[in-house]
Amino acid sequence: MSRTQCPRCQRPQSHCLCPLIPSLDSRTRVLLLQHPSEVNHALNTARLAALGLNNAELIVGEVFEDLPRLLNQPGYQAQLLFPADDARPLQAYAPCDEPLLLVVPDGTWRKARKLLHLNPLLAALPRVTLAEGGVSRYRLRKAPGPGALSTVEAIVQALQVLEAPASFEGLLRPFEALIEGQIAAMGEEVFRRNHAGK
Repeated sequence: MSRTQCPRCQRPQSHCLCPLIPSLDSRTRVLLLQHPSEVNHALNTARLAALGLNNAELIVGEVFEDLPRLLNQPGYQAQLLFPADDARPLQAYAPCDEPLLLVVPDGTWRKARKLLHLNPLLAALPRVTLAEGGVSRYRLRKAPGPGALSTVEAIVQALQVLEAPASFEGLLRPFEALIEGQIAAMGEEVFRRNHAGK
């Protein structure tokens, strides 16, 4: 028997996160390009980011036919949030006369690289990167490396830099509730044995 889902946050109705999801304005436009494998992931943090930001859009796919239109937003300068040797730190854009269109691929590192490979326009965008040393609050997975953040955490960190002193911490409330719920469901002992200290 399937549980009733909230049509907005797509969590089971009994664990709906909507009361925790903020409605935040940002000068920066956020375009989330989500690999289809992430859509039904229990911790779909890209969806949480898109729901909590008024100036954000989430598109699911592997090849984005509409990319020229999506990237050519009048008044915005498109930048890809993805590491590269020539990526500029986001601090270089703050403050910025022209707001950014922050393009964020969402998926495992391998799937995100595949999105770039399948969409040459995406791969050709100038890249920006977060400051090193960010610590993830995502206690349910082992980070692939230092500074590896979930999608919503990366967006919050980026917006905190680009739009200081505005705060976007509210975006993390549903994310933290989601993690606490997952830990409660598995039980403290299982969590400690499998995840604590990783």
